[in-house]
Amino acid sequence: MSTPEERRFVGRLQGQVIFAIGFVVLSALLLSQIGEQTRWAKGTAFFAQPRFWPAVGLGGMVLFGALHFWRLPRRRVRRTDVIEARIWAQPLEYALWFMGYVLLVPIIGYLPVTMAFVPALIWRMGYRSKRLLWAGVVFAVLVVVLFKSVLQVKIPGAALYEYLPGALRSFFILNF
Repeated sequence: MSTPEERRFVGRLQGQVIFAIGFVVLSALLLSQIGEQTRWAKGTAFFAQPRFWPAVGLGGMVLFGALHFWRLPRRRVRRTDVIEARIWAQPLEYALWFMGYVLLVPIIGYLPVTMAFVPALIWRMGYRSKRLLWAGVVFAVLVVVLFKSVLQVKIPGAALYEYLPGALRSFFILNF
């Protein structure tokens, strides 16, 4: 049920409408913020202004994104476009996992959060055997020992460590 224009369109058509709309909206949002994020320096040449080249780039993104959308053979979102967009969004899940990890480390601690997240990610990737999950826990402990003791990476102690008794608190802050 494709139209003659769709048959002449070179390339994959699924997801093009959502991509074009998202690209134009994001580019226009960034362009609208150019006055807040850059400045106009007095006494500087026009082409050397800190705002000039970012504005040219973002203006081009808006213009060419809108032209891309306008030249598409169809401009309505179909079910195949939504399916394609869902495939694009799948990697964002792992970014959310990472953000959760980063947010929990200062609260709970580097060692406990790493020991929880590594097996959870192993489970999420589809590996369900107890052997692999325990291997993930051992790997997490080795990573923490490597980073904190061997490489001496300074990671702040967790808020949870404040509730431990004095000597134990210092030990956990320094080592875990």
